[in-house]
Amino acid sequence: MKKNQSDAVRGFVFDKYEEPHKSPFDRLFEIFKEIITHTSGDLDEALDWMKQLDEEYQLTTDDYTLDDFVEDLKKKGYIREEIDPEGGGGMAITAKTERAIRQQALEQIFGKLKKGTSGNHRTNRVGRGDEHTGDFRNYQFGDSLSRISMTESLRNAQINHGIGDFQMSEVDLVVEETHLKSQMSTVLMIDISHSMILYGEDRITPAKKVAMALAELITTRYPKDTLDILVFGNDAWPIEIAELPYLKVGPYHTNTVAGLELAMDMLRRKRNTNKQIFMITDGKPSCIRERDGTYYKNSMGLDPYIVGKCYAMARQARKLRIPITTFMIAQDPYLTSFVQEFTEANQGKAFYTGLKGLGEMIFEDYETNRKRRIRG
Repeated sequence: MKKNQSDAVRGFVFDKYEEPHKSPFDRLFEIFKEIITHTSGDLDEALDWMKQLDEEYQLTTDDYTLDDFVEDLKKKGYIREEIDPEGGGGMAITAKTERAIRQQALEQIFGKLKKGTSGNHRTNRVGRGDEHTGDFRNYQFGDSLSRISMTESLRNAQINHGIGDFQMSEVDLVVEETHLKSQMSTVLMIDISHSMILYGEDRITPAKKVAMALAELITTRYPKDTLDILVFGNDAWPIEIAELPYLKVGPYHTNTVAGLELAMDMLRRKRNTNKQIFMITDGKPSCIRERDGTYYKNSMGLDPYIVGKCYAMARQARKLRIPITTFMIAQDPYLTSFVQEFTEANQGKAFYTGLKGLGEMIFEDYETNRKRRIRG
């Protein structure tokens, strides 16, 4: 008697892991995207780095050289020739590369996410939406007919009027509750003061990666949400998503107040009732611009005048119901004390962390904030 396949002994088979096949171009392109982020979009510097890495780790072969890779970058539209007004020339990355960098940042920080529809944020408030709760209530005037549960309504009619002489009235109707889904307006503040590269530690590159990942997340998964990005040093100014790969640290102090003022001004113009600010910084506030246009700066410790202005901005944001989530990527005790008082004044959130895991925390808070904010 033959033994059926279903009768066969089942179990696990363990094999040695083999990386999925990648073409020579794809392998080099992964490295290229990482390096171009570190060089702030400087193509010549990135290719120099790749040349050094190739010499040390033999990234290419005789069949596929670094020159072949550059030619493929041109053919695939990732880099382009540029001619300046003085007759010089060179190459630069394209918008296609910028998008590829954002996608890689998204995968590195948040993992691979499926594209979603607009308003795709579950809340704890019951309302008109498309996520079923399993809870029912009596029909009320104004409820959509599509929300009526026919099974439960028929059951009520049989109980109330009997099976023999079937009839249904308005009092028999029940509707199923659904969760209201929210939209969010977010402003992401990025500190580009000199301390972001102080002591030889590169903190601006991970901050850029987080910003690019968040931008890609919102534009692909939550297309009706809004994301504005600003940078702050001595002053604050908005930047476009396309500028993120080219972001550099400047010889600036940290004018946190200017960043918060601009962020709240941006959010005042948004129609969404759910608003929030993310602030990525590693340094203490050390600069204020006075009404006469002059700057008051103090890099020695926490200046009471400057931090007082910061606390006032935090309280102002609280009155506007705008929570501020601060991601402090330095762990000095006196800076921690400032962030604690700042967060208490705003009733927002704060994370004290190194660079590892920064993106994951931003993603988690991006989701939980929208749940919490819809209740107010």
